[in-house]
Amino acid sequence: MTLEFTLTRNPSPASAEARAAVVAEPGFGRHFTDHMVSIDWTLEGGWSDARVEPYGPLQLDPASAVLHYGQEIFEGMKAYRRADGSVWAFRPEENAKRMQRSAARLALPQLPVELFVEAVRQLVEVDEAWVPAGGEDSLYLRPFMIANEVFLGVRAAQTVRFMVIASPAGPYFASGVKPVSIWLSTEYNRAGKGGTGAAKCGGNYAASLLPTQQAAEHGCAQVLFLDESGSDLEELGGMNVVLVKADGTLVTPESDSILDGITRNSLLQLAADAGHAVERRAVTLAEWREGIADGSITEAFACGTAAVLTPIAALKSPTETIGDPDAPAGPVALALRKQLTDIQYGRAEDPHGWMVQMVEAR
Repeated sequence: MTLEFTLTRNPSPASAEARAAVVAEPGFGRHFTDHMVSIDWTLEGGWSDARVEPYGPLQLDPASAVLHYGQEIFEGMKAYRRADGSVWAFRPEENAKRMQRSAARLALPQLPVELFVEAVRQLVEVDEAWVPAGGEDSLYLRPFMIANEVFLGVRAAQTVRFMVIASPAGPYFASGVKPVSIWLSTEYNRAGKGGTGAAKCGGNYAASLLPTQQAAEHGCAQVLFLDESGSDLEELGGMNVVLVKADGTLVTPESDSILDGITRNSLLQLAADAGHAVERRAVTLAEWREGIADGSITEAFACGTAAVLTPIAALKSPTETIGDPDAPAGPVALALRKQLTDIQYGRAEDPHGWMVQMVEAR
């Protein structure tokens, strides 16, 4: 599907000085670029009116469906500036396909893959000056879709808006990659069988916020959820989890209530390329506990778009601590993280063709 994008430039863009200050110290998710992308959808007309327009507040009717029934989905991805000035996105087609799967689960229309990628390209091109350079800085991209029909009946909305916004982002670990402790939630579940766990929708994240607060109260950086039985690992509040066995095998939980992580899939592919066995299967809490105790599990890490890969030193709960909170990062985790980030920033060969150019070299 092809749509022509119209461009309306922001009449009051950030000054060069203000933009430079943000790009120099971007943080995460606090500052936004001058423009955004919008595409409308109706049941009768399909996708239309693709446009790049000034970034600004949305005007939503109080009866908009998204405000009452949470019919929305989103994605998270990054664009990276290389040493030659060019800008590249990491596996945008996979984000597009995952958004299609999320849309199907939330009864939203599926945006064609090529239109999703072009929407991202349009925004990166017009706001290319906001893409940081150096270190692990990047431009974080947030495509999302909301049901904006003015209707309080409980059914799938018949009008929808897809958007993309962008925010310069600094390195997740400002002082280097350090292992973290995570909190085991024994009271709450992130998602249930047949629910929306495999969709990237706001409700899943809202459900994780209270347990994440509890994790912070116990000095932990994130929270790990179990399945409904209370025995199998699921995922963290916003990241997938992977265990590394002494023989080099990587093991990750697999179920229909876990988000299909693009970063996780990429890391596992790189691990397989390097000769590691990879297992996607049910993983019990007991397996982790016993593996740490007998030495058959030597590393654990979490992975996702924002941090790429975070080594896990220990898993804490009200009754036990699995692992050593002071343990250093493991060699497998660090090697995989470096390999993936080197591909993303163009410092290493891209054997699988994951990187897609958004802006040419200057």
